[in-house]
Amino acid sequence: MKVLLNSEIDRKEWGRLIASSATGTWFQIPEAYDFFASMPELFRPFAYGLENEGKLRAVCVGYVTVEKSSLKQFLTRRAIIVGGPCFADDCINEEVSLLLSTLRQQLSTGANAPIYIETRNFNDYSRWKSAFAAAGFDYLPHLNFHVDTSSVEVVEANLGKSRKRDIKTSIRDGAIIIEHPTIEQVREYYVILLNLYKTKVKTPLFPLSFFEALVQHRDGRLLLVALPKEDGASEIIGGTVCVAQEGKCLYEWFVCGRDGKWKSIFPSSYATYAGIRYAAEHGMPRFDMMGAGTPDEAYGVRDFKARFGGKEVEHGRFLCVTKPWLYEIGKVGVKMLKMK
Repeated sequence: MKVLLNSEIDRKEWGRLIASSATGTWFQIPEAYDFFASMPELFRPFAYGLENEGKLRAVCVGYVTVEKSSLKQFLTRRAIIVGGPCFADDCINEEVSLLLSTLRQQLSTGANAPIYIETRNFNDYSRWKSAFAAAGFDYLPHLNFHVDTSSVEVVEANLGKSRKRDIKTSIRDGAIIIEHPTIEQVREYYVILLNLYKTKVKTPLFPLSFFEALVQHRDGRLLLVALPKEDGASEIIGGTVCVAQEGKCLYEWFVCGRDGKWKSIFPSSYATYAGIRYAAEHGMPRFDMMGAGTPDEAYGVRDFKARFGGKEVEHGRFLCVTKPWLYEIGKVGVKMLKMK
């Protein structure tokens, strides 16, 4: 068995593995690695592969965060593996453990080593839990919703009554969906999203440049909710940012809206519905909501996501803390930030 790094991984085999694996997500494809690499001011991406007897058996794509402030970088740097690694369906524990152990060892060295490494799983890794544990990764429960988008009929049948009402009245009162926004409309949307993160989410948000780049990527999808004006222009009032894994899944990365401003228009609900419907209409049989909090904590976002007819799943996260004292300082800092 041999561990490969970045350009050592054969890209054709890499793509083949993602397409055939039950744990293959958009965030593990070569093009996702390229996307993160195109923004060195935000990410230090990495890709590890595991080859056994000449075949690529596993791949793990992620990034270490980069902050402009040296102090913030020192206190918050982290390695994130969005979606979780991709393993061949018959991958054995020894293969998984070798890949993860090597990744942990190499990422944990150097002055800019991350404080922790975290996989945010979108699929079931239960059969490999012991391999993660052997490599120093602890399992943390975390919920998500997967929406069946195998057809428009299935989507409409599973949609909750309150959401159906919200969508119906939003359309009735003039809300429309823009599938191909201009850069200026992307910027209007970003103002809404940034306000949400500053006032409610209270965690860092990628800069505008990230969203401008994602919208121009072949797999990026930004569906905006707008209200037409009398002069023919449109006011952006919400939207959803997604990435498309053709033939497999549409992932909802960010969603927001000016909710509460109108009595019968629900921008966030309409945006998510638009994403779900888009997946069904474009041959992507699953819509992934990319997280719904921990089971033991009340979470308004989970309540919002639960009404779109999806299946609640608990695929959790795996966490490896490499610098415990900085990690504890960071947890305190996050709690203080969210109390403001």
